[in-house]
Amino acid sequence: MPNIGEEALYDIYSKHPQICIDSRKVIDGDLFFGLAGTQVQGNRYAAAALESGAAYAIVDDPSAVKPGDDRYVLVPNSLIALQNLAIEHRRRRQMPVLAITGSNGKTTTKELVNAVMSRRYTVHATPGNYNNHLGLPLTILSTPESAEMTILEMGANRQGEIAELCRIGRPTHGLITNIGDAHLEGFGGREGVIAGKGELFTWLAANKGVAFVNTDEDHLLEMSAGLDRIIRYHESEGPSKEVPGMETKVYCVGPQIEVGFLDERGEILRCTVALNGVHNLQNVKSAIAVGKYFKVPCADIAGALENYRSANHRSQELVHRGVSFYWDAYNANPSSVEAALVAFGQVHNPRNSVVVLGEMLELGDVAPAAHRRIALRASQMAETVLLIGEAMAATAKELDRPWFKDSTALSEWFWKQEWSGKTVFVKGSRGNRLEVLLG
Repeated sequence: MPNIGEEALYDIYSKHPQICIDSRKVIDGDLFFGLAGTQVQGNRYAAAALESGAAYAIVDDPSAVKPGDDRYVLVPNSLIALQNLAIEHRRRRQMPVLAITGSNGKTTTKELVNAVMSRRYTVHATPGNYNNHLGLPLTILSTPESAEMTILEMGANRQGEIAELCRIGRPTHGLITNIGDAHLEGFGGREGVIAGKGELFTWLAANKGVAFVNTDEDHLLEMSAGLDRIIRYHESEGPSKEVPGMETKVYCVGPQIEVGFLDERGEILRCTVALNGVHNLQNVKSAIAVGKYFKVPCADIAGALENYRSANHRSQELVHRGVSFYWDAYNANPSSVEAALVAFGQVHNPRNSVVVLGEMLELGDVAPAAHRRIALRASQMAETVLLIGEAMAATAKELDRPWFKDSTALSEWFWKQEWSGKTVFVKGSRGNRLEVLLG
């Protein structure tokens, strides 16, 4: 069959708005996209998807099309077709779209902002870590008709990726959490990170968007210089009516964060958040600023923050098999690990603490020095430090710390030890699969 046009594809999507990219998860009426992955060629599973109830299969390989079956839809490139479909859908849905990027804290900030904004609006937000060139269009295409606002988390490994995600998602508002040491190898160092994350502000400047700028974070104010519409927020010893409402008074950052901000009557409203550490404080401040800008009642902002509980492997306190864990093992880079370690050390006695550190990925030439620095910092926070992964091997030998090839090896050894009375801090890149420890 000939290649289908974008308008015709959107017409099909409008009748079958449920997208699926895994033939094993198809339900009746789905629109299946055969996408090329690093290990799997989705076109090969188009027939299986149709047999499982998919209404149509979008493929870019003519050999995958069964002659005479009009349920196959041939396009030049399945991924580009998916992205263009999302662009068109975003164009037709006029609503505020808040994009969140940064080196650290993207997901936690997204969840906090979602919790706050959901007190007043029907909000659609990036599920899980759907923050890349594939996940973002899927997020847009799953936007329900009832949605009044969309929150898009944007991740990137190199320059140009945030610009591309902005082209697809067309954000009206944006927030950069911070500039840290994540993905240094792909970005080409710290300056590359600034340029890459700054693509969000470049988009907003060109499209008359609004940027939320935490002026307590290095680089962000300078990066926002080209914007006309900026909402600045920061910490203050005493928020007052004289300084319009984007100030946050900090009472403590551990064992839980306690902050105050001005309510509608000009009085300080205090709330306690079940997170700790300066790094999470920045996320909380961002949620307050966004909520106040969009006129969420201040009591609702405080209520949303007080009721928030992390469930994403970030800053979680949990008990498993009788052992107390401080679990922060979804992602890791030098700045986020150090911030989390400092927060942990503020509320836990080193004699009763165990630190488990997985290797940090995508650091390039700075990897050896970064792993050594982090292991030394961990040694200040706990008597027992356990190191995982090849990048940690040399540091473990130098510092005479237990080393494990992978999380499986750690788990086999870990559960043979006695940890009563200890709190175990766990941090590492997603590739370490540290959740094996809880298996």
